[in-house]
Parts: sequence; structure tokens; C-alpha cells
Amino acid sequence: MDHIELESLSFEHLLAVALESGQPFAAWKMPQENTQSIVVSLQKDALKVSADLEDLPNGFLAHPFQTKDNQAYLIPADIYYTTEMDHIDFSNSYDLNIKERVEKEIHNFDPKKSLKRWKGNMLKEHFPPTSKEHFTSIVGESVRAMQNEEFTKVVLSRTKEASIKDDFSPIDLFQRLSSAYPTAFVSICYIPHVGLWMGASPETLISVDENGVFKTVALAGTQASDGLSPKEASWKSKEIEEQALVSRYIINCFKKIRLREFEEIGPRTVAAAHLLHLCTEFKVDTKATNFPQLGTVMLELLHPTSAVCGMPKEIATDFILQNEQYNRSIYSGYIGPIGLENRHHLFVNLRCLQLFNDHALLYAGAGITADSDPEKEWKETEIKMDTMLKHLK
Repeated sequence: MDHIELESLSFEHLLAVALESGQPFAAWKMPQENTQSIVVSLQKDALKVSADLEDLPNGFLAHPFQTKDNQAYLIPADIYYTTEMDHIDFSNSYDLNIKERVEKEIHNFDPKKSLKRWKGNMLKEHFPPTSKEHFTSIVGESVRAMQNEEFTKVVLSRTKEASIKDDFSPIDLFQRLSSAYPTAFVSICYIPHVGLWMGASPETLISVDENGVFKTVALAGTQASDGLSPKEASWKSKEIEEQALVSRYIINCFKKIRLREFEEIGPRTVAAAHLLHLCTEFKVDTKATNFPQLGTVMLELLHPTSAVCGMPKEIATDFILQNEQYNRSIYSGYIGPIGLENRHHLFVNLRCLQLFNDHALLYAGAGITADSDPEKEWKETEIKMDTMLKHLK
């Protein structure tokens, strides 16, 4: 791997070059960490891959909620930089012409000029935003189906448009989100034909650290914090049961692969932005259990989790695809860095938005059970969208 030494390099500098170049890229800040990282691909598009974590090159993985071929997008770390480095790393595999162009743009980039060329790379059109009438109608329909015992839970989602100002900067929004949500995975990700996405996700799907410790969480149940600390929160039976369903689903996944050596911590109340959730954490030492492929195996079993889909998974997925009337794309899929610093960390892509030339499209969902009230579920999605919306403004 070669690298460029730059005396005055800044994270914002490289992120601005990536935004304007139209190359696939991703930048992020991990929960509870201050380091900011970025990878840029020197290919013309992201790679389509199977999510075999042990075999893939280092980079950033983005898997849609639902795909016919069950493949993910990989942004390889042809360029890799973090705010703790004094140089940019280049991989040994790239398109030479693109590398030379990007190197030139890095050296010649003028941070004082207006950052507007990124808009030319945006998708031009999308499906209409979800109306309140449609969302509450399908919530009501799902409640009736559950009362008839057709399925146990479904997570229904919606979209909402929000305007952005002419001088809007994705870089400024990324930094605002990083400051506002220290416990979230804050990210910005661009893939041609998929678009520019930003988010502050509270939910780990799976992680495997440099010591081989695997983690996943059951995160479900939502309420506005309203000034309450996690210790002061009280939960209704609907949220408690919703969270228990997710925990049982993870344990059943362990049972399928005959894994008994796991540690279960929780449930406990955790804060994420202005919201509180119920969370149970599961840990496995993959070295002690001699199961180095556990991350890949659990990805296949867990996604989409009951926290973004429902139970039973197949019936809930069919209901979503037949009734939501839009393509979730990578909303409620999973995203995150793999291989870098000898660890994988993939998050459910929640609390996110997609950027267009003059507006953003926000996404949010709510877990629906037989006791759900359509009006309250609409309000829950409004509260969740506020995570991003208040910083857009």
C-alpha cells in the first residue's frame, strides 16, 4: 500500500473532494469515538458482493433492506484516511486514470470555493413521499391481520420530504450530527445509482472486534426521553413485548447454529438522541468457540431483523413489500466498515435521509403489534425523523 504525505490535510478537505468527484465513498464516526474515517473507491462504481466478511477486501459495506440477489454494495478502501493519520493510504488495486485525477483534485482543491458541484451527482427523482392516510391505513390493516393471528409483528416505514437551503453543505451536517449524537454511528455514503445517504444510527447489527469478540443487540421499544434519564424510564407492556420478540429471535438464531456459549446483557434502557430504547446485548468469543465465521453466519440469519421487518420474517417481509408502496433501498438495510483496523462493525441503517438537489428524503419506521394505534405509530415516526430533521434546519 502506498500513500500521500500531506502537511495540511484535513478530513473535511478529503470529504469535499470525494463529494465533488462523484466516486463511491463513505465517511463515518463510530459510537463513543471521536475519530472520523473515510474510504474512497477508485473504481467507477461500488462492487456488488456477497457479504462474506472473511473473504472481502477492506472497505465499507452497504446492504439494502431487500434484494433479489441478496448482494451488498462494497466501497473498497482504495483511499483510506482517518483523523489520526498524517497521510492518505492508497491500496495497490485501482483504476490508474481515476487515481491520477483524484490525486490532482486532492492537491488542487480550494476549500474557499463554494461546494455545490456535489449536487450534480445526485439522483434526480424518487417515489412520492408517504401520505399519512396511506401509512395509518396499512397500520390498521396490519393490526387486523395480527388480531387474526396471520403474523406476530411487522415494522412499517414511511418517507417524508424536507427542503434544504441553496448553501446547504453535507459536510456541515455530518459534523453537526457527529457532535449531537456521540453514541450513534454517524455516516455519509455515496453510491452511484443508490444516491447520497446520511444517518445517525443507534443500532449495531453485528460487530467483530480485533480480539474476535462478536456482538449483536436487540434494540426495540421507543419513547421520547422528555428530559428523563434511562434510569427514570418506565415501559408499557407493548414495548416490553416488542423488545422481547427481538431478543428471542437472536437466541433462536444461536440455536439454529447450535451455539450455546453466549453472554446476554439486559434488557436495559439506553438513550439515542432524544429517544429512549430497550436494549439487550449479546456477546460471543469466536476464538474460544472456534467459530471465526460467526459474523458472516449471523449476518445471513439476522438480516432483516425483526426490529426492521417483523415476525415471522417471511410473512412480515411480504406484507411490507405489498403495502409500503416504495423501495426502502438501503434504509433498514445495514452499513459499516469491514476489515479496517482488523474489525468489522455493521449497523442497521436507521435515523437516515437521502439527499437530492434541493431536498432531503427522510425515512422512519415503527414496530406494529396487535395492540398498536395507527395515530400513535404515525407520531412515533415523526419523532424518529426529528433526529435528522432538526439538524437539516
